[in-house]
Amino acid sequence: MAGYADSVRDCLLGRPAYMRFDRVSVDHQIMGGAPCITGTRIPVATVVSMVAEGMPVDQIVGEFPQIDAEAVRQALQFAADAVRERSLPLHATA
Repeated sequence: MAGYADSVRDCLLGRPAYMRFDRVSVDHQIMGGAPCITGTRIPVATVVSMVAEGMPVDQIVGEFPQIDAEAVRQALQFAADAVRERSLPLHATA
């Protein structure tokens, strides 16, 4: 699993986060470029929403038999990396 240091290094090297995931891909010709589970048209956002609604991984895999538990894990990690703060804005206090 990639850590924060890996994310920072990739960012500094100009490497998109999705390049570190083999189960998540971004292709402008598939689903308008939305991140999807590789080889499918299942958006990462759909998988993340299912988890957020409390659906267990085995039920998600049952709904989408073309993916597995690792794809679900990588979708969650991809989403976490996408929203992780890279820096905190600091405001001067009086």
